[in-house]
Amino acid sequence: MADPSSYRPKPGEIPDSPGVYKFRDDHRRVIYVGKAKSLRSRLANYFQDVANLHPRTATMVTTAASVEWTVVSTEVEALQLEYSWIKEFDPRFNVKYRDDKSYPYLAVTLNEEFPRVQVMRGAKRKGVRYFGPYGHAWAIRETVDLMLRVFPVRTCSAGVFKNHRQKGRPCLLGYIGKCSAPCVGRVTPEEHRELAEEFCDFMAGRTGTYLRRLEKEMAAAAEEMEYERAARLRDDITALRRALEKNAVVLADATDADLIAVAEDELEAAVQIFHVRGGRVRGQRGWVTDKVEAVDTAGLVEHALQQLYGEERGDSVPKEVLVPALPVNPIAVGQWLGERRGSQVSLRVPQRGDKKALMETVARNAQQALALHKTKRASDLTTRSRALEEIAEALDLDSAPLRIECFDVSHLQGQDVVASMVVFEDGLPRKSEYRRFQIKGFEGQDDVRSMHEVIGRRFRRYLAEKDKTGEWIGADDPAQAPADAAPAGEAPTNAVPAGEAGRDEDGRPKRFAYPPQLVVVDGGAPQVAAAQRALDELGIDDVAVCGLAKRLEEVWLPGDDDPVVLPRSSEGLYLLQRIRDTAHDFAIRYQRSKRTKRIRTSPLDDVPGLGETRKQALIKHFGSVKRLKGATIEQICEVPGMGRKTAESVVAALAQAAPAAPAVNTATGEIMDENDGGSTR
Repeated sequence: MADPSSYRPKPGEIPDSPGVYKFRDDHRRVIYVGKAKSLRSRLANYFQDVANLHPRTATMVTTAASVEWTVVSTEVEALQLEYSWIKEFDPRFNVKYRDDKSYPYLAVTLNEEFPRVQVMRGAKRKGVRYFGPYGHAWAIRETVDLMLRVFPVRTCSAGVFKNHRQKGRPCLLGYIGKCSAPCVGRVTPEEHRELAEEFCDFMAGRTGTYLRRLEKEMAAAAEEMEYERAARLRDDITALRRALEKNAVVLADATDADLIAVAEDELEAAVQIFHVRGGRVRGQRGWVTDKVEAVDTAGLVEHALQQLYGEERGDSVPKEVLVPALPVNPIAVGQWLGERRGSQVSLRVPQRGDKKALMETVARNAQQALALHKTKRASDLTTRSRALEEIAEALDLDSAPLRIECFDVSHLQGQDVVASMVVFEDGLPRKSEYRRFQIKGFEGQDDVRSMHEVIGRRFRRYLAEKDKTGEWIGADDPAQAPADAAPAGEAPTNAVPAGEAGRDEDGRPKRFAYPPQLVVVDGGAPQVAAAQRALDELGIDDVAVCGLAKRLEEVWLPGDDDPVVLPRSSEGLYLLQRIRDTAHDFAIRYQRSKRTKRIRTSPLDDVPGLGETRKQALIKHFGSVKRLKGATIEQICEVPGMGRKTAESVVAALAQAAPAAPAVNTATGEIMDENDGGSTR
């Protein structure tokens, strides 16, 4: 635990201007990001008597080992830079909202020749119009099913669309009138795009004008005694009104607004957002967060606004944002929102009327979400804490292993030997820290030797990072220092400036810079001994090692003749099994991808200047690599796009290539001729 006075900046060093600051721990990992109207005033608050600080702030400043800052010209720039750094560094002491689910959106792919209506989740794509989010995917499908009667837009996948275009006949939706069948040319691309845009206009809230137009057309058709057309229009109007009934009017005057409410206690906070478009609730979502920093409701609202609109542009940011409390600087936040929308955004607290009543409804939803989350998480937190305590007790560790790394080796009969590293922090997977290794030191099947190589490579990277930051171990024992470390008592010759330490060239945090408290290997005593030997060779003595053998789920420790047997009902054993299985699956997926890539290799891959397009053109022209191998340079030059120089390179590469192993039909066991099989490799 660091003393904040040990890294406090000297008087006069901190500028009295707007900016963004970062606290780093002793591993150069960013643990907190903040912004300030005056950096000097804000940072001075952190370096007062620790006893006077909020407990969470005190924990942060005693965990930190240094502080840095960046000066900006305006508070709006500070807000944007703070958001960018929180996204990049994922600081542990910053409030981070996490979705309780991946919400589905109704999406219209206007970036395609024939736009498609579909359900989408995940990151938003350029050129796609989104509506929602919705609570359930089935709610989207019900709405779309009603509206396809009036707006028969394509809903099929690219494969289905291509298939029916080749067949020359539409799918079932085309026959029953719920698709305009652009695949067979019933409508032109322009007509289909107009349908998609009308669909988007209706979903965006411009419903009244469209319904009135249909009603006039229905009356005109009835007057002209076109009763079938009038009946069709009547049914269209009924379908649209049924779709509208699913979203009751909550605000008058076709209001476009987002309403944000917060429910909080001392430890956690829940945020609920209602998206109102055209006066109707078009979507709802919620987030939950741990209050790892000392933050009030205004601060929570500001973080929610950053999370909600940080990646949005244009109409995705509404004209009006209603909140329970204004941020500390509402003018700067309002300007930031306006820049993202491209026009002015009203940020305010509703005081009366329908908007205040709706805000109370959103607040009730936030309270319910927080209560439900605490009910679910209470057991989860308790279980994970108990599991870590059981592991520490069973392995005789000084404290619970908050960071655990697990390694596994995978291969197929000695080929494509790879290894995986997975990371669990606080009993939860840290997927951004997962790593994959190719075994480079030798060829063939030797799990023990492979494990020794992987552990050595991982921790050599760790020592190299410590060496760069001047934190290398073994200062009192030169034998324990890395081979390229400076002698004891001297600064490392390759030390880097403090602002660059712990980061890659692109400015992101280095991934091997943080050591685990426990290394778990998939295997028994031999694998454990190999892992411990790798650590001993590097002089690392503060990382515990154990192995989990699959046969009897025994836990092996270095140097012990007998394993540690945890009860089958033990939460500690369950967590170790989960970590081991995660590493095993991760290694297998990598090994399979390597094997598939190797199988799919072709002699053409090594031809300089021959890209994938011309490679496929050659295969298509000759039918197989075997036939291509028998072709002359002149015959190869006949393929569109092939010049003589490239053709000569192709002939030379195929002449040097070793003959491929015969293909075998796995169903019959017979050897297939490549000429018959039509292979492309």
